[in-house]
Amino acid sequence: MIRNILCIGAGYVGGPTMALIADRCPDVRLTVVDINPDKIAQWNSARLPVFEPGLEEVVRRVRGRNLTFAPITPEAIAAADLIFICVNTPTKEYGEGAGMASDLQYWEQSTRTILAHAKPGTIVVEKSTVPVRTAEAVSRILNFERGGTHFQVLSNPEFLAEGTAVRDLEAPDRVLIGSERSEAGQAAARELGWVYEHWVPKERILYTSVWSSELSKLAANAFLAQRISSINSLSAVCERTDADITEISRAVGMDPRIGGRFLEAGIGFGGSCFRKDIQSLAYLCREAGLAEVAEYWLSVVRMNDYQVARFVKAILDSLFNTVADKQLAIFGFAFKPETNDTRDAPALQVCLRLLQEQARLAVTDPQALDNARRDLSGLPGNAGERVSYEPDPYRAASGAHALVLLTQWRQFKALDYERIYAGMHKPAFVFDGRNLLDHEELFRLGFNVVPIGKAPRLHF
Repeated sequence: MIRNILCIGAGYVGGPTMALIADRCPDVRLTVVDINPDKIAQWNSARLPVFEPGLEEVVRRVRGRNLTFAPITPEAIAAADLIFICVNTPTKEYGEGAGMASDLQYWEQSTRTILAHAKPGTIVVEKSTVPVRTAEAVSRILNFERGGTHFQVLSNPEFLAEGTAVRDLEAPDRVLIGSERSEAGQAAARELGWVYEHWVPKERILYTSVWSSELSKLAANAFLAQRISSINSLSAVCERTDADITEISRAVGMDPRIGGRFLEAGIGFGGSCFRKDIQSLAYLCREAGLAEVAEYWLSVVRMNDYQVARFVKAILDSLFNTVADKQLAIFGFAFKPETNDTRDAPALQVCLRLLQEQARLAVTDPQALDNARRDLSGLPGNAGERVSYEPDPYRAASGAHALVLLTQWRQFKALDYERIYAGMHKPAFVFDGRNLLDHEELFRLGFNVVPIGKAPRLHF
């Protein structure tokens, strides 16, 4: 019976997941550890390092009761009955596979730390998104030196959407547990299943092989990213034909075989997973001799990059082919609303391109200003001096030549745009990279409106 759970990694996956398990399993003690003391300190403070709606309330209920955030120690590892590995697996930036393969150095360091201190019989669960057959490598490291099988290794990928992570954890559409086909492997899978059965219906807990579980995670993210790139490719067609991408999305999405989710055109996908997982999948395909399959999935990433470049070009073309020394109000920096995560955010690439064109930027975001400041620090030349960070969107827009909406925060939709228009340089522009705003109303107020996948509304 599992009584002590340890999670290595206090990031976007480890912290929220363990908090929810602690909330639903009061009979289980959970400890979240990390090598970064600042991150642990944040989890123990009033200001969590991760913003998710509802997360603060969950952490407040369980922190100090059956959930602890602490530095990693040999004693914590030795006490665990089950260990989740939730460390970062970024895209490799060096050597073989650079730019595509996953960098597994943190995963291997965690595995060897477990080997040094965990008791035999501990169940090890890979929660990080990893290449297929990583669990097999974990098992080889853990079980090689002692001979025989002393550790069972499971795959339990996360399927959280940032911004709705707590809701996704409370009512998951499925929990996937991959194990070896051996009796011991399946017994370990049932032990982990027992944890989730505290609140997840049994029919939503799927048991598969380890390799199917690992590939399912990559496949799910690849499919979602593919839908975004597909609708964005059509948005370019719409702009050349005076079709309306919103109408196209609605018509296509009403087909029950397709569905309407992830069919909103915009400036592209971001976050920690989509690009990384597609590149990892493509690298796997190339290594398996499936070059055509790899190219198919890489085209999804290329289309995403093209959408950002196309959007920036629309800004330049509309603003009389130059943004040099013009102030642009950047509305939103997080890669999606209801999160402070800016990893691979399209907003970062848009801002960097605009700064290369010598623009001045006033960035506003309800939750991600600290991360925006970090992401845009250390820019070459005087680029950093041309960026300001403003919590108040009205002040960010004051004196601007254009608004550039990059994240679809609902707060932006509720702003007084008549007031904003009065304080801007004329002609004033709105570049709606998420098709969030009421374009007809903005046009009536005097704005020139340039959306995605629709004809612009211009006063000249």
